[in-house]
Amino acid sequence: MDKKKIRKIQKKAQKEIKASKNLTDLNNVFKSYLGKKGELSEVFRFLKELKGEEKKKVGQMANQVKNLIEEEIGKKSKKIRKTEKKKEKEEWFDITMPGKEPVSGHLHPLTQAMRKIMDIFKSMGFEIINGPQMESEWYNFDALNFPKDHPARDIQDTLFIQQSEKERAGPKQRLLMRTHTSPVQVRYMEQNQPPFRIIVPGRVFRHEATDARHEINFYQVEGLMVGKDVSVANFRAVFEEFFRRFFDKKVKIVLRPGYFPFTEPSFEIDCSCPICGGKGKCSTCSGTGWLEIMGAGMVHPNVLKAGGLNPKHWQGFAFGGGVDRLVMIKHKIDDIRLFYSSDLRFLNQF
Repeated sequence: MDKKKIRKIQKKAQKEIKASKNLTDLNNVFKSYLGKKGELSEVFRFLKELKGEEKKKVGQMANQVKNLIEEEIGKKSKKIRKTEKKKEKEEWFDITMPGKEPVSGHLHPLTQAMRKIMDIFKSMGFEIINGPQMESEWYNFDALNFPKDHPARDIQDTLFIQQSEKERAGPKQRLLMRTHTSPVQVRYMEQNQPPFRIIVPGRVFRHEATDARHEINFYQVEGLMVGKDVSVANFRAVFEEFFRRFFDKKVKIVLRPGYFPFTEPSFEIDCSCPICGGKGKCSTCSGTGWLEIMGAGMVHPNVLKAGGLNPKHWQGFAFGGGVDRLVMIKHKIDDIRLFYSSDLRFLNQF
């Protein structure tokens, strides 16, 4: 064992001490050189084989290198501990403090409204029914007592599906995107016997210009109640309860005479403004205190016949209105296009 080898051990140890990034690395350096099987420990074990002056010189040098390694490990250890303590202080946090709530998605305002509408009517014994969005002209118009020359059939209002002459052989084969959810009334009557009460929530389509009050597609809820003695009084009671629960406040309703091909008599439903309480002091009702909500009426005998029911034995009421409009009134929204804009600044408010 010569001094050259000891110096080599010294330099190697110093290099590894300098490269150590944490206390674990430093501990491994200590074991490698000063541990029981360390390289410098091997030098001390070798001393017993030397004699005289050589043993003295090698021993002194080995002790010097040992002290140097221990000193540098000590300095590096203090430096690492100081750094780790500072890091711990910077990263420390109080686990008793409330955390930040993660951002999560939520239901669209129209979906929220649809679910609330369905819950209200279900609690009053109504069944939820769905139907096809692509409908035949017969179910969409003919079965609902629309005259052949009714303007609603015109392509300016209705989105007809392009078909060949063969495919359009009869009225039941001519297809279109439904303009209302009313066709489901007839479909349901064909398959079920009264008494029954149903609502039909769903998407409808119109071929019209888009503006703050109109969209090419929107959501509607249709309702039908048929029985032996169903009357307008039943309708009024149902809707007073529905409006009270949907707007979360009591409102008054007024039935104004109207016209719809599928009901007779027909009426428009107005309710007192839920925003200003019917006082006529807000822009939602334009200062009138009243809002036009939807159309309704007693089911026309021809519609009952189209559904396979005898109008001499059965009668009932039907209603239909826009879900979008109900939500706009409830939340004072002035532009229907906001529902379909995917603008998170708007949607995150609900």
